[in-house]
Amino acid sequence: MQTDIDPRNLIGLKAFDSTGQKIGTVDEVYLDDATGVPEWAAVRTGFFSRDAFVPLEPSEVVDGALKVPFERSLVKEAPDFGVGRHLSPEQEVQLYRHYGLGVPGSGAPASDEDMTFGRIAGSEA
Repeated sequence: MQTDIDPRNLIGLKAFDSTGQKIGTVDEVYLDDATGVPEWAAVRTGFFSRDAFVPLEPSEVVDGALKVPFERSLVKEAPDFGVGRHLSPEQEVQLYRHYGLGVPGSGAPASDEDMTFGRIAGSEA
């Protein structure tokens, strides 16, 4: 993802999957506490649905929308940790495993590396 984008500008963007199908709208952005880099977006998947976490790397912002390189079904099946609080290191690792990604900077598959994530709530943007 673009590293120079203000994470507050992600709030409210529509999110689309790898096939161009709409997933939902970005509600919150979670930042790495150590680096301040945006790591996850919580995407509201429908009016009566929950928020699903999507990784911001390797996602990208294109034409005012968040393009997620995963199918909608995989996003909707992501572990549900609720929103509005920090992701624990264990939850973060579960999400990376769900998407088949390694923990950033480790060069290895997701492990129990000690990482915590803050958030930027949509109402605070």
